[in-house]
Amino acid sequence: MSRRQLHLGAFMRPVTIHTGSWRWPRAWADANFSFPKLKALAQRLEAAKFDAFFMADHLALLNMPIEALRRSHTVTSFDPLTLLPALAAVTERIGLIATASTTYNDPYHVARKFASLDHISNGRAGWNLVTTANPDAALNFGHDAHMAHGERYKRAREFFDVVTGLWDSFADDAFLRDQESGIFWDPSRMHVLDHDGPELRVRGPLNVARPVQGWPVIVQAGASEAGRQIAAETAEMVFAAGGPIEDARSFYADVKGRAARAGRDPEGIKILPGCLVVVGDTVVEARAKRAKLDSLVHYESAIGSLSIALGVDARQFDPDGPLPEIPETEASKSGRERAINIARREGLTVRQLAQRLGGYAGAAMVGTPATIADEMQRWLEERAADGFNVMFPHVPGGLEEFCDLVVPELQRRGLFRTEYTGTTLREHLGLPRPENRFFPVPDTQRRAG
Repeated sequence: MSRRQLHLGAFMRPVTIHTGSWRWPRAWADANFSFPKLKALAQRLEAAKFDAFFMADHLALLNMPIEALRRSHTVTSFDPLTLLPALAAVTERIGLIATASTTYNDPYHVARKFASLDHISNGRAGWNLVTTANPDAALNFGHDAHMAHGERYKRAREFFDVVTGLWDSFADDAFLRDQESGIFWDPSRMHVLDHDGPELRVRGPLNVARPVQGWPVIVQAGASEAGRQIAAETAEMVFAAGGPIEDARSFYADVKGRAARAGRDPEGIKILPGCLVVVGDTVVEARAKRAKLDSLVHYESAIGSLSIALGVDARQFDPDGPLPEIPETEASKSGRERAINIARREGLTVRQLAQRLGGYAGAAMVGTPATIADEMQRWLEERAADGFNVMFPHVPGGLEEFCDLVVPELQRRGLFRTEYTGTTLREHLGLPRPENRFFPVPDTQRRAG
């Protein structure tokens, strides 16, 4: 029996990340825009005791050529903060994590929506704090140019302080609801934030009671220098990039070390790399499945994905030549570096790199339930991860294979829960409920509790 157990999130983007997944035989090609299918997937994940259903978001069409975009199954999808409250009504325990950009949102909107989701779900909400990397999003919000990378992260750090401050607007005991006296709430238990910072001005208070969890769980997904630092200072779950286990161990130690230097408990941050999992009865069969999946990615789509990763139009490059020097852009720095490193390390041509990235180029576990469990156990025990944000090769089949075959193997080894022991996402992840910074619990009451 392992003393540590894995945490498993299901990364639904909004359903799968692999570009060829919708073309898989008998796949639900319309799942990203079908509430009945998304409901069925969420309920299946809850039956398997997943920690969370994790939904990405895009504020513009993917910035790739139309020849590639016409092959994308994620060209349209639901707004996460419209979908997840609906899923909250048809599930009971699974956490519900939504991405919301700090670049093209206002803190009050984000604080209000996630506080509402946390109440609607009875404490199962999580906020994936991101800065938007797609420069086309700027044009949808009245801007002529995308905000610079460094400026985005400066705004994000202050944004976190404002949102969490708004969540603390009311003490947990502010709402008396005394029908006899006619007093509904106690004004002395309300705090007006009155934030006036370099990037943001927000008066407050929030007009929603303090969330069930105190704060929804804070998730962060950046891997750049700025992303690692903001994760160390703010995050409770980190959606890490995959890659070799050696890189994952280094990232794990770096972020947890930064957290300790920032005065935080490193165990209060759960690091869950994204990982595509392809299951077969044999390793040979699983590899054949992955090869077939990759073969469903058209080159038009592949070169479009490479362009997004690099932040430049890769169609201008010689497809059968090496990757040229790539200039710095305002796109995702970690995505750019990952693509360049793969090309340099493996000596790939532009075409080969595009095909790799066109499907999914991140961490993958391809094998039998036993070999996949072996790999997950190794990452856990070697402090490369606290769990995984699992990506499925297609739905519903790939998701069902993981739930029916891999989860029981992990449970048999004592690596994953057999039942939920709590009701909130914080309880699933083993995270404490944050104290209200404006209305701290007296020491005597804390000791009595």
